[in-house]
Amino acid sequence: MPSREYHEALWENVPARVEPPLFVERSSFVLAHVNAGERVLDLGCGEARFAAALADAGARVLAVDVAEEPLRRAREAYPLLELGLIEGEADWPLADAEFDVVWAGEVIEHVADTSRWLSEVRRVLRPHGTLLLSTPAHGTFELARVALSRRARERCLDPRGEHLRFYTRASLISLLGDFRFEQIELHAIGSRLRDQRTLLAAARRSRF
Repeated sequence: MPSREYHEALWENVPARVEPPLFVERSSFVLAHVNAGERVLDLGCGEARFAAALADAGARVLAVDVAEEPLRRAREAYPLLELGLIEGEADWPLADAEFDVVWAGEVIEHVADTSRWLSEVRRVLRPHGTLLLSTPAHGTFELARVALSRRARERCLDPRGEHLRFYTRASLISLLGDFRFEQIELHAIGSRLRDQRTLLAAARRSRF
């Protein structure tokens, strides 16, 4: 399991105040699924750009991350946000059924123990609560590019890379179904030519 020091070191190399990839498209997706007054967990919030947008729309947001550096930046930029530090793949210090919505943008591909992580997501979501997530797409087109392009292959398979998991539409739908998420909606955004294809998923936690 990656250590806290590992995550802090990654953030040391990330410039401050850089807009997240596909921010406009992803924030529009999230805001379309969240109502004012709902309690939202922004899981892996980074510098909290999405959390701030949610708060501006009237949601009651808790933004958490596994590293202190992005939270420090978030405190400077958004001093009124509720922020917290968690262990990414341990039990989270959050109450059962505390949230109406969990948003995890570009997080699940970094998770080593996916089963434990999704179990915690289910635990903190209320029954019929909504999971929203985004993750890089690895469908037929993307895999063909990796197969045919040495540059794309080296980038995808770089052993120093941060991504531990790779998702297709089918594998993500199957995974969420295994953890009793229902009404799964999934679509892709971004440019295939620019290697920015991203999956967006919305799913409801089953009652039991």
